[in-house]
Amino acid sequence: MKERKVYSTQSEQENCIVIVICAKKSDNKERKLNEIIRLAESTDLKVLGSFSQNIKEFSKSTVLGSGKLEEIRDYIEKSEDKIDVAIVDYALTGSQMKNISTALGVRVVDRVGLIIDIFARGAKTREAKLQVKYAQDRYLLPRLSEIQGTSGRYGSGGVGMRGPGETKLELNRRILENEMNMLKGQLSKIKSQREVTRRGREGVPLIALVGYTNAGKSSIINMLTKEKVYADDKLFATLDTTSRKLFLGLKEGAIITDTVGFISDLPHELVDAFSATLEEAKEANLLLHVVDCSLSKVVEGVEEYKLDMAVTNQVLDSIGATKNRIVVYNKADKLEKPLLLKENEVLVSTKTELGKQDLLDMIRENLFLKEE
Repeated sequence: MKERKVYSTQSEQENCIVIVICAKKSDNKERKLNEIIRLAESTDLKVLGSFSQNIKEFSKSTVLGSGKLEEIRDYIEKSEDKIDVAIVDYALTGSQMKNISTALGVRVVDRVGLIIDIFARGAKTREAKLQVKYAQDRYLLPRLSEIQGTSGRYGSGGVGMRGPGETKLELNRRILENEMNMLKGQLSKIKSQREVTRRGREGVPLIALVGYTNAGKSSIINMLTKEKVYADDKLFATLDTTSRKLFLGLKEGAIITDTVGFISDLPHELVDAFSATLEEAKEANLLLHVVDCSLSKVVEGVEEYKLDMAVTNQVLDSIGATKNRIVVYNKADKLEKPLLLKENEVLVSTKTELGKQDLLDMIRENLFLKEE
């Protein structure tokens, strides 16, 4: 009997290197490196090596200096494993990506493209897919000519080349602009529908979960409502807005809504595309600012979780979100030292449900008792 061949449809894992660029005084190399590695791993990339460079006066053509490019090129050529892509933790222009790609001999994806790729993989609902498409189009438009000229040299698939907008490399500028206008109109309709939905539940308080990506927002909503909203230990594991009823007493209740996670230097393409989602935070009666307090590593004299909090607060303040906020320090089961709590702060663990009742009492007080 002739042996049948078995073919795998699963794509092979790509290997990458990450390149961290510190161009501001506030940039911390270790924090940026840890974050870009986690972002890369969220797209199933295998990180084989890392490089960094502090830049004061960078090259307009490649950002990186010629010496650093030679060092990285040498590493790629001598690597025992094939390196498929170089991830640059910086927002590059199309020509800069093209020049770095030529210098290194591998495909190049910048920070913005990597985050959009993660969003493309995670988009499940029609709304999320529309938002990602719009973000991808905005990202591609100014880079179209450069990307079109280089995309075929190192393969057309993989990170930075997939998702709802993967065929855009074959489109011309006019078609891309027309599609963006169409998507903008559809997203505007979604925003209007959200406003109608909000008016329909007037009188019912709205609680919005906000926080840095992977802080545990979906796990919090599961703990409070006994639902099974998808949650995973990955950056941007959930993108879709999820709302559930939260029962707080015999007559009292609220709607609790999960929102997309924040991250430092969030690409403006994504801030604009997800404005409808961020409206939930803006219109909420109460915000639960979820913080992963297990990130207690000190970075330049400040615990890492405090840096995450600062990023989230900056975004919330920029959109005019309510000041009625509860800080929910999550992952208490991983906490290595005691945490001094201030007013409107609570320590919880979604794993053990420690602090669950304290959080519910605090929510009830902020929504109802303060108004009396």
